[in-house]
Amino acid sequence: MPSSRRLVIGLGLVTAGLVALLLLEAVVASRGRREPFENPSRAPRELGQAGPELTYVVLGDSTAAGQGGEYERGIAVSTARHLAGRGRRVRLVNVSVSGAKAEQVAAQQLAAATRLRPDVVLIAVGANDVIRLSGRRTVRAAVESIVEGLVAARCEVKIVLTGAPDMGAIPRFAQPLRWVAGARTKQLNGVFDTVVRERGLTLAPIAAETGPLFRRDRTLFAGDRFHPSDRGYATWSPVLTRSLDEALAAQPSHCG
Repeated sequence: MPSSRRLVIGLGLVTAGLVALLLLEAVVASRGRREPFENPSRAPRELGQAGPELTYVVLGDSTAAGQGGEYERGIAVSTARHLAGRGRRVRLVNVSVSGAKAEQVAAQQLAAATRLRPDVVLIAVGANDVIRLSGRRTVRAAVESIVEGLVAARCEVKIVLTGAPDMGAIPRFAQPLRWVAGARTKQLNGVFDTVVRERGLTLAPIAAETGPLFRRDRTLFAGDRFHPSDRGYATWSPVLTRSLDEALAAQPSHCG
């Protein structure tokens, strides 16, 4: 083997090892200060007084569960209130679980969601896949499995995906962890972008639209310096509500 090729291979292995080491450190850092947290109840919640009934299901990780802030001010309830404010009787069911990766959403949350045959679904997942080294193929297969299951249960369903938030903004991570996490965010969000485009879904681009704000303003993070604070979730809210409105108005049918 030519020495130049050995050098390239060696540098590649060193780089891959460095990235793996840095991301392992990121996992350890993400488990640093932990406040007691209870996942949200899966009991249905009714919002709105009049209008057509809309079953709205939220799947995902700690961000969908509202960890870091008050649940009532988190993305599940705030987006449900927005939908109810548009003249609908909203039935909200949140099946999210803190710490979930895309594979775990497919394995542990999808069945509960499909039994409800929802009209609209918000999937907020990706952060844990960034820091726990989920491969792109693994993430894509899991997300496609979730989408296929939801469509099989109700082909008129409208699906919104957030992708990962900007993990390069996390103040708990020291450099170069933040740089690596930011690069991984872009890499895995490319997978979400592809699935959204190929499946005719709707993307809520929280990383692209709010990442710079989170990098500048540390008050958008909770006391654990990892999850969003109430202000952080409020910063995501306009992106999410706009995407839900777009999905309900213009997302094509998945029937046939």
